[in-house]
Amino acid sequence: MTTIFNIPIGDSILEISYLIASVLFIFGLKMLSHPESARKGNFLAAIGMGLAIVCTLLFHKKDGKPIEHMVLILTAIAIGTAIGWWIAVKVKMTAMPQLVSFFNGMGGAAAALISLMEFPRMAPQLIAEHGMLNGHALAILLGLVIGSVSFAGSMIAFGKLAEKIGDPKMKFMRVVNLLFLAGILIFVVVILLQGNVDPKDISWMAYILLGMSLIYGITFVIPIGGADMPVVISLLNSFTGVAAAMGGFLYNNQVMLTGGILVGSAGTILTVLMCKAMNRSLLNVIIGAFGGGGAGLDKEAGSMKEIGVSDAAVLLSYSQKVVIVPGYGLAVAQAQHICHEMEKLLDEKGVNVRYAIHPVAGRMPGHMNVLLAEADVSYDKLHESDEINDDMRNVDVVVVIGANDVVNPAAVDDPSSPIYGMPVVRVWEAKSVIVMKRGMGKGYAAIENFLFFNTNTRMLFGNAKDSIQKLIGEIKNL
Repeated sequence: MTTIFNIPIGDSILEISYLIASVLFIFGLKMLSHPESARKGNFLAAIGMGLAIVCTLLFHKKDGKPIEHMVLILTAIAIGTAIGWWIAVKVKMTAMPQLVSFFNGMGGAAAALISLMEFPRMAPQLIAEHGMLNGHALAILLGLVIGSVSFAGSMIAFGKLAEKIGDPKMKFMRVVNLLFLAGILIFVVVILLQGNVDPKDISWMAYILLGMSLIYGITFVIPIGGADMPVVISLLNSFTGVAAAMGGFLYNNQVMLTGGILVGSAGTILTVLMCKAMNRSLLNVIIGAFGGGGAGLDKEAGSMKEIGVSDAAVLLSYSQKVVIVPGYGLAVAQAQHICHEMEKLLDEKGVNVRYAIHPVAGRMPGHMNVLLAEADVSYDKLHESDEINDDMRNVDVVVVIGANDVVNPAAVDDPSSPIYGMPVVRVWEAKSVIVMKRGMGKGYAAIENFLFFNTNTRMLFGNAKDSIQKLIGEIKNL
């Protein structure tokens, strides 16, 4: 047999491919940090995964034998690839958060199934020497619990994002969840203390743990308010990464371990950053109720003032600085392309147009960035809310398109509000504000927004896409 440094050449190629794939994952993740390089980074990471899969199928051996059931494996890969491709092509941008949650859940399910399959196959020699209390068993049980929680929780998050599941007020669930989590951890310890047993004889315990974890994943996410779903998805994403890393430990697979660690750490960092953007702790997100109540209950609403399309067009055309604040309403109306057209038209008239992007605008991190990138909006025009707030007093007109909670002054001036202290886009500091809304419905946090009653705010009601189209017609005539 041909060898390299006394290692079979097939094993050498496999290990080298895993190393290359890991490097591609790292570079790909790094490039995802900026919109201009994100597409290339995603492509590099995909190449790394493809390389790892192909080399595993070709060179992986167990007990000197190649992988069995190759036809079934290739068939499953082909079916999965076709379904994934079809979903990715057909999904609307408004449903992208749901898609991310769904795919994340599938990753968690895969990790849980790996653990469930490997539990009865633990090496008898390992158990004879150490009993069930060994690192291999611990990795299996952690992968099973974390993967199951991620799968069940992601499915509930999917339902909430798709507005199929509401936000029931079940404060007692916080206590129930803590007790349930404690029960799961105790049951894991019970399994590990079984001693020198045949794992097949106690495989029923693994199935009980699976059921407990699935139930906990559901009860863990159900009480959390819909406005916190972006944070929850990021947290569940980190769970899936950790569960995948457990699989890497089980199989001594470096690329699986690297990928899992990257996903887990990136998801955790993103969760922390999002909590910071909302001025809330992760514990508050998980056990706290968010939405409803507060928000200026002692305030007088005052009167709301509307603006016509013609007046809005004049105000925009003769401004020097205009800031557009996109929100979920922009995505719902599929108005990103027509908004870009209006932006270009104002640019031609010498108006400086920028976009203020709030970290948690929409239904997931980066939702607005992806939406505007799809419409070919220049990356130079996209600015973080913190950055643009410093210049807000010099802005002539702010156009709020379908955003609500991220421009709510209650975050600054109403201590009774659930969003008090949350960093927001301070649009009310601009000279004029035009708010495009379909109606007077409250935002995702279900609280009143008194921005709409400010003296410098004008409401332009209607579908965002239709309203912008009319604005474009008026601006062209000026």
